Amino acid sequence: MSSSSSASQPSSSGKPEQLDPILRNALRYTISPREYQLLHQYLLSRAPAVKKRTLPPRRYEAITKATDDYNAAAIRASLRLAVGMFSALKAWELISTKLLSRGTVARPQRKVPIWKSTNVRLTASLSLILLFHRLLRRFFTRLRESLLSNDAKPFRKRNPRIARSLTSKIAPAIGSSMAGFFLAVYPGDQLRITMAIYVFTRALEFWYNHLEDQGYFHNKPYWVGSWMLMPVSAGQLLHAFVFDRDCFPEAYGKFILNNSPEYIQKRPEGYPTHLSWPSTFGIVDSLAQISKMNWLPFVSPILFPVTETLPKSLAAISPITSPAHPAIKSLSCALLHPNDPSCMRTYVSYWIQAFPKVARFFTLFLTAMSITRYKAFLNSPIRAVNQLAKSILRMSLFISGAIGTSWGSICLFQNVFPRTFLPTQRWFLGGFLGGMWAFLERKNGRGNFMYSARMSIDSLWKVGTKRGWWRGVKNGDVLLFTISLATINVLYEMSPRSVNSGVARKGLGVLRGEGWVDRAALSREGKGKGKAVDEKEE
Repeated sequence: MSSSSSASQPSSSGKPEQLDPILRNALRYTISPREYQLLHQYLLSRAPAVKKRTLPPRRYEAITKATDDYNAAAIRASLRLAVGMFSALKAWELISTKLLSRGTVARPQRKVPIWKSTNVRLTASLSLILLFHRLLRRFFTRLRESLLSNDAKPFRKRNPRIARSLTSKIAPAIGSSMAGFFLAVYPGDQLRITMAIYVFTRALEFWYNHLEDQGYFHNKPYWVGSWMLMPVSAGQLLHAFVFDRDCFPEAYGKFILNNSPEYIQKRPEGYPTHLSWPSTFGIVDSLAQISKMNWLPFVSPILFPVTETLPKSLAAISPITSPAHPAIKSLSCALLHPNDPSCMRTYVSYWIQAFPKVARFFTLFLTAMSITRYKAFLNSPIRAVNQLAKSILRMSLFISGAIGTSWGSICLFQNVFPRTFLPTQRWFLGGFLGGMWAFLERKNGRGNFMYSARMSIDSLWKVGTKRGWWRGVKNGDVLLFTISLATINVLYEMSPRSVNSGVARKGLGVLRGEGWVDRAALSREGKGKGKAVDEKEE
C-alpha cells in the first residue's frame, strides 16, 4: 500500500518528473495538454489496455508545462499542416493514377529523390510559411513593444526613421509576411504561378473593399462593379485562345468548344473514315489564319468548280467549306455555319441548342452546391427554390450568351467593318462583347469574375513573355506572392472587414497564431455588447 501510494504521489502533486529534455520537447511539440486531455477523455480512457500504459492528463500537463507555449504551438501547427497536406497529396496521386486513369496508357515516370519530390516540396513550402509567419509576427510584435518602452527612448532619438518603421502598427504584419519567400521551396511551375496570382488578386479585391469602406466609391453608378472585369478578361482570353493556345487554360478551351453548337462543325455521322476532317482546334487555327489574311471572301466551289477557291494553308478546311451554301460571302462564315447563309438565323439556332444543355449543367452544379444551405430550404423552401432557380437562369443566360456572342461577333464584324480594319484585334472586341453578358450576374458573380480575371492575368503574362513584350523576373512569382501577402496582412490589421470572406479572415487568424477566429465578427459582437450596456445604463 505504501509503495503504491508513493508511486501515485508525483502525479497528484503536479510536479514535473525529471525526463529527458529531448523526449519532453518532443511531447510538447506533438500535442498540447488540452488536446491530450480531449484525446484521453474520448479515446484512450475507453480502452482499458491502452489506459494503463498512458499518462493521466494532469501528469502529462505537469511534464510538458512551460512558461511560454507559443513557439511549441507554432511548430505543432506547422507539423500538422505538413502531415495533412502530404497525406492529401498522396491520396490524390493514388486516386488520379489508379482510379481516374483507368483505360489509359500510363506514362513511365522517372524516379526522383524524396527531397526533390513535388509533394514533399509543396508540403515543406506551406508548412514553413505557416511556421515562420507566426514566429516573425511574434518577433516583430515584441520588438515593437520593447521599442515603445521608456528604456528605448535613446534609440528612438538616434534612429528616428528606423524607430518609426519598427514601432508602426503595421510593422508586425509586414514583417511576418516575409515568410512568403518560403514559397520558393516549391519548384517554379504552374501551381506556384497560380498561387501567386490568386493571392495578388485577393489583395487587390480586399484593397478595393477597404477603399469602398472609406467612402471613396460612395457615389458610384449602380452599374459599376466587379462584372466589368469580365469583358476585358473574356476579350483577352478569346484572343489568346485563337492565336496563342499554348498560353490559354486547356480546360477552359474545351468547355467553350463543347458548348459551341452551330459554330464548330463536328465530323458528320457516316462520314467516310478514309477522308480527313478538321479537328475542333484545327478549325480555330484556320480562323486565326483567315483573320491574318484579312478575312478572305468566300468563293464557292459549287459555282466555280474549276477555280482554286482556298489557299494551300487552308486546305484542311475544304471538307467543311466545299459544300457550303453558295450565298455565303465570307470564308469565316462558310467555316462556322456552312449550311445556312444567314448569320442571324445561325445565332438563334445556337441559343436553341446551347441554352438547354448549359441550363442542365448549372442545374446539377448549383443544386449540388446548395446542399450546404439546407437550413434555408427547411426554413423557407419556396423562397430558397426560387432563388436557386433565378441563379440557374442567370448563370445559364450569362454563359450561353458569352460563348454565342463571342462567335456571332465574327459574323457581325464581317458585315460592319472593312476587311482590313483590325483584322486580328477584332477577336478581342468579340470576347469583350461576349463578356458584357456578365451584367446579368453582377450581384452574385464576383467569384466567377475574379476567377476569369486570374486566368486572364496568367494568360496575358505568358503571351507577353512569349512575344517578347516583357522579360520575366527570376522568382518574380515569389516576390509577387510576398508583397500581396503583406498587403492582405496590413489590410486585415487596419480593417478586418475589408477581407470580405469569413473563411479568409479565419484563415488569416490561423496564420497569425490567433486560432480559427473571425476578428470582424468579434468586433461587431463587441460593439453590440457595448450598445446593450449603454442602453441598460440609460
